[in-house]
Amino acid sequence: MVSHGACRVGADPGIAPVKELAARYIDHTLLKPEGTRQQIEKLCTEAAEFGFASVCVNPTWVSYCSHLLRGTKVLVCTVVGFPLGANTTEVKASETKQCVEQGACEIDMVINIGRLKSGEYDFVAQDIHAVVEAAHPAHVKVILENCYLTDEEKIKASLLSREAGAHFVKTSTGFGPSGAKIEDVALMRRVVGEQLGVKAAGGIREYDIASKMIAAGASRLGASASIAILEHRKAA
Repeated sequence: MVSHGACRVGADPGIAPVKELAARYIDHTLLKPEGTRQQIEKLCTEAAEFGFASVCVNPTWVSYCSHLLRGTKVLVCTVVGFPLGANTTEVKASETKQCVEQGACEIDMVINIGRLKSGEYDFVAQDIHAVVEAAHPAHVKVILENCYLTDEEKIKASLLSREAGAHFVKTSTGFGPSGAKIEDVALMRRVVGEQLGVKAAGGIREYDIASKMIAAGASRLGASASIAILEHRKAA
């Protein structure tokens, strides 16, 4: 078991807008359910070689990635309440605690979408705060899953995330009907200012789109096509 000290406590979470696209702003991602151990190993090797911010993987692979990336600057990021966000708060907090104990330094949690759309804002804030507390000192990114939200709900979710102590807001799981949109990134950045990071994820597969997300205010990108993006080529 990896102790909490494995995280870079007090490290700059990179929340402010950035000026240009670079590997250190990308979470190199593999969240597909059929991902194999060999593919996870390749993901970690690539992340260390290119200097990505993190690898973002499903919880079952956290311990393995932490082992593979020990001694590098690459963080281990994982997902909680994924991809629906409808787990109970207690389950989300327990999952978070276990992931951090196994070496996760960043937690991407899915907001409770149904409760948000029901106007149950206290519940949503408490749900986020419980994960933030369970994750400490790891950073928490709150996935809003914007494809299901009105602009008003995106604003409210971003404000609740900030109030609950999260470190980032994130556009999408990548498993919904649509992914990151430039206008959503810009909206989220206007709402949270420079107090929180903004992560764009879902469908980002080309350099031009990635650069536009950065220009709109993203401080982190989630992508499985990370290398193709950096090499200015279209992902296969």
